[in-house]
Amino acid sequence: MSERLERTLAQVGKKSIHLLEIVGLIIIAIATIFAAVEDIGNMINAHRVTLADLLMLFLYLEVLAMTAIYLDSGKLPIRLPIYIAIVALARFLVLDMKELDALSMLIIAATILLLAGAVLVLRYGHQKFPYKNSERWGARKIPGRQAPGRHPEPPFTRQRIDD
Repeated sequence: MSERLERTLAQVGKKSIHLLEIVGLIIIAIATIFAAVEDIGNMINAHRVTLADLLMLFLYLEVLAMTAIYLDSGKLPIRLPIYIAIVALARFLVLDMKELDALSMLIIAATILLLAGAVLVLRYGHQKFPYKNSERWGARKIPGRQAPGRHPEPPFTRQRIDD
């Protein structure tokens, strides 16, 4: 194959994958909104809001925020999935506390503590050793968009160059 044809095929492949990525993120956002609306409807019908319901709404908000950030900048701050994991584990602990034995509760609580510690370490590391060049992370540039300011944490992308 000629070099020009290879470049054209590579560009078409990249654009196709980028389009699929955007479609997937939009599907995730729509599904999250539908799930949140359904849960809100259940709360209205039950005339009751529980702590588990509120934690679930926070999960939905975190997923939407993560999707929006990824669509805007092409970057995914690693702290967002960790926050989602912490809230999900807290919700699991609240909902299934009666069915869990002491060891399981202790393991879940230790996992939450470990994840919270990871967030602190990431935050401290970024404050103490900030990245001078965000390009080394290989974040893609979205045509016609500018990243919404400097992200306070290192981005987590599948395109990280220095791995």
